Amino acid sequence: MEFPYMEAVVGFMILMYIFETYLDLRQHTALKLPTLPKTLEGVISQEKFEKSRAYSLDKSHFHFVHEFVTIVMDSAILFFGVLPWFWKKSGEFVVLVGLNAENEILHTLAFLAGVMIWSQVTDLPFSLYSTFVIESRHGFNKQTIWLFFRDMIKGILLSILLGPPIVSAIIIIVQKGGPYLAIYLWAFMFTLSLVMMTLYPILIAPLFNKFTPLPPGDLREKIEKLASSLKFPLKKLFVVDGSTRSSHSNAYMYGFFKNKRIVLYDTLIQQCKNDEEIVAVIAHELGHWKLNHTMYSFIALQILTLLQFGGYTLVRNSSDLFRSFGFDTQPVLIGLIIFQHTVIPLQHLVSFALNLVSRSFEFQADAFAQKLGYSAPLRAGLVKLQEENLSAMNTDPWYSAYHYSHPPLVERLAALDLADKKEE
Repeated sequence: MEFPYMEAVVGFMILMYIFETYLDLRQHTALKLPTLPKTLEGVISQEKFEKSRAYSLDKSHFHFVHEFVTIVMDSAILFFGVLPWFWKKSGEFVVLVGLNAENEILHTLAFLAGVMIWSQVTDLPFSLYSTFVIESRHGFNKQTIWLFFRDMIKGILLSILLGPPIVSAIIIIVQKGGPYLAIYLWAFMFTLSLVMMTLYPILIAPLFNKFTPLPPGDLREKIEKLASSLKFPLKKLFVVDGSTRSSHSNAYMYGFFKNKRIVLYDTLIQQCKNDEEIVAVIAHELGHWKLNHTMYSFIALQILTLLQFGGYTLVRNSSDLFRSFGFDTQPVLIGLIIFQHTVIPLQHLVSFALNLVSRSFEFQADAFAQKLGYSAPLRAGLVKLQEENLSAMNTDPWYSAYHYSHPPLVERLAALDLADKKEE
């Protein structure tokens, strides 16, 4: 008797939906609390708290609807054999346009084109509502409907340009990989990630945003002085026009080896009137670099990718697995999709573990900035970011432990306070 892989996958998906909905309900209850956490009393204004509460509850209500629709659609697609039906139809389409359906690459690309159209159509109402109702209602959305659709079209064109060669390469590697398939797949994805990390900021990101050098002045001098003191190889310092789409603020860094760049959102500069607050946020980001967090995360990702491909090679020829999902053939892409579904339990555990590590890294980066003498401006900067982004002030401990890659503000301020007291 064959093992019911598909039924087991759908069953686990539904169980995880129930568990995560329970956590969402706990978080929703925390968001409804009418008072600030004691740590934030006198730190966050009542006006900002009320706005944050309204924004968080709006997003929470929307999340419940989105997740319910998603689990119903995903479960139905697997349970009612939509995937094998769609695979068959995409083969018929290939024949219809006069191409050879026996060519797995052409068949797969036709299948993926249909999947992309389906996902765009089904996700569009949610994206529009999130952007033009929720984000607009709370003063964050700055983009026009034209800009929204222009970004979407650019994303689709990039997928059409980049997708086929990548998918074709993966299929060829799987077909010819032999006993070292997992290593070949990992090597390909590793090379691809390096290429994309190099090309994305230079060729892709500028298609969506304008990057301009940070003008000369006190802020630039302070950031360059900080980078120099830490021997951070800062080559370029940019401001990105995030305000064209949203008033949410952020900062990040990227680049390989001796070619590092820092990017500040123009909204961050507008919101933090004190330069020291921005420099403190940058000090936190440089802490991640100095403490090798970025390198550790990258290595962990490579190990997990290799392990995933290793697992895939063990099941890719399992006819029972394919039959359970309704397939009488074993296409490469379908095998990868099915494998991803079967390892969902492991993925949840790994995601939880990575969040634990990420939160630990955040505390370490805060402590790094604090040791550089940025304790007070870092506190002020974190509070300012929390206020301006209307982030949730009250969080459920179970929910944040499961979902958050960054510790809640209350925990970060408490850790900074504790370190300050130890120094005294």
